[in-house]
Amino acid sequence: MTFGTCRRVTSNLMSDHSFARAWATVAALAPDREAIVCGDRRLTYRAFDGRAGNLAVVLHDSGVGPGDKVAIECVNTPEYLETFFAALKLGAVPVNVNYRYVGAELSYLLENSDAVALVFHDEFAPTVAEALSLLEPARRPASLLQVAHSGQDALLDGARDYEAAIAGPRGDPARAYRHEPTGDDLIFIYTGGTTGSPKAVMWRSDDLYVALWQMARPGTEPPDPAVAIGRGKRAATALPACPLMHGTGLFITLSTLAGGGTVVLLDTPRLDAVRLWDAVEREGVQVLTIVGDAFARPLLAALDADPGRWDLSSLSAITSSGVTWSPETKRGLLGHMPNVLLIDSLGASEGIMTRTETRGDDEIRPARFVLSERMVVVTDDGTLVKPGDGRVGMLGVGGPIPLGYYKEADKTAATFRTVEGRRYSIPGDYATVETDGTITLLGRGSACINTGGEKVYPEEVELVLHSCRGVVDAVVVGVPDDRWGEMVVALVQTADGTDLDEATLASHCRETLAGYKVPKRFLALDTLRRSPAGKADYKVLRALAAAGVLGHAES
Repeated sequence: MTFGTCRRVTSNLMSDHSFARAWATVAALAPDREAIVCGDRRLTYRAFDGRAGNLAVVLHDSGVGPGDKVAIECVNTPEYLETFFAALKLGAVPVNVNYRYVGAELSYLLENSDAVALVFHDEFAPTVAEALSLLEPARRPASLLQVAHSGQDALLDGARDYEAAIAGPRGDPARAYRHEPTGDDLIFIYTGGTTGSPKAVMWRSDDLYVALWQMARPGTEPPDPAVAIGRGKRAATALPACPLMHGTGLFITLSTLAGGGTVVLLDTPRLDAVRLWDAVEREGVQVLTIVGDAFARPLLAALDADPGRWDLSSLSAITSSGVTWSPETKRGLLGHMPNVLLIDSLGASEGIMTRTETRGDDEIRPARFVLSERMVVVTDDGTLVKPGDGRVGMLGVGGPIPLGYYKEADKTAATFRTVEGRRYSIPGDYATVETDGTITLLGRGSACINTGGEKVYPEEVELVLHSCRGVVDAVVVGVPDDRWGEMVVALVQTADGTDLDEATLASHCRETLAGYKVPKRFLALDTLRRSPAGKADYKVLRALAAAGVLGHAES
């Protein structure tokens, strides 16, 4: 199969939805409508399209063409979306970069993605420099564009200033636009892998476009943007509180712009609850997207601390994905905003699944998802779990799903499987099905830790700990945490006579791991009780870790 030409068939009709084409349509028919607001910066669709077009020419002149990969290492600013748009205009592939990566992690992603261009914020220049130094010259991105954001004056060696590049002479745009955006254009979304190495989920533009639409409107096709504009329709004004580098933030942004709505961005890498509520009030935000209690608790705390400070009457919905959103936090938010709809979304970078809604007069309880035509639970031997049969399987979603993982044939085959004649995305979340069809989620079978919406795979952290002098063995687990969903905890066995404190172990980890992967607690054990085959009993060790963390908190 040639990934670039695979097409989806819906109701025997070819579907060809394109984000780039939809955004350009809005720019042509409603040019003065605001597309992006970020602090004092306000971009109309005309400006958004024009700046992305200028960047497309710059990238084209540096050698970027159809199928080439353009990596984006930016916080939530217009430049992120301009680069995304510019890549699609060229038929190139936008590639998300986790800006929390250290140099070694970034170098891996750049090489694995075959990135030929990198757009990055100036505060990440030291990390970019380190990553480039670890790559062979032939594997380094040929085009580097540095965005002024944090106020640093110096340009990284070999980089061009982003603003100066897109403002200067650009020649004939027709040279860059030989490609007509189509639904076959690819979008890469890097996510963590079970081996600890990130891997790129390959979405066709059409499949992602339709999947996002059908999340709330199963079985229907997205409208023609031109027809929608002609009828006076537009998407709600949305604020993704989470980073665009992750699917949760990116997906709401893509669909909002495709519907001709306005996206409000906050350009700080950390959540600022006061600033967020200020933006909701000032910009009349209608839809807020968060990542579970990791975001909801600080937002609720701000409202509790200063009730009545903000006029939040514009807000109609808060959507959440990625981390548990507790009934207690929902109840607290609804106490301040009783008319707001709370939406739990279920999905992953590998597949947009379903959602459930909570209103102020509903019984407030944990999110409940049910089997449907698209949602299934599949056993390891490839059969479908039936309601109430007591078997454990993995959650799967059908319909428009990704093509697979880039350069990962074996992992693609394991995750994107055909069951009873239908292809499903099965990312690895284990579940059972109750007699009423309700799905009970059991967690990721790979022992993946979900902390604040970030995925941490134990093996990667364990390998780093094993490289620390004096460490004999280490196992990393997730322990339940009220705010982050799970806390990363390391259980460490040291050599006789070796005294390693938590600060030393944390410092060692930070040399090669992003901050969110560094364990928040390190607990010493005489033995990790591995089996004769060398396997760790994660269930037992997780209980020991939880007891150790609790004991430390109580003391």
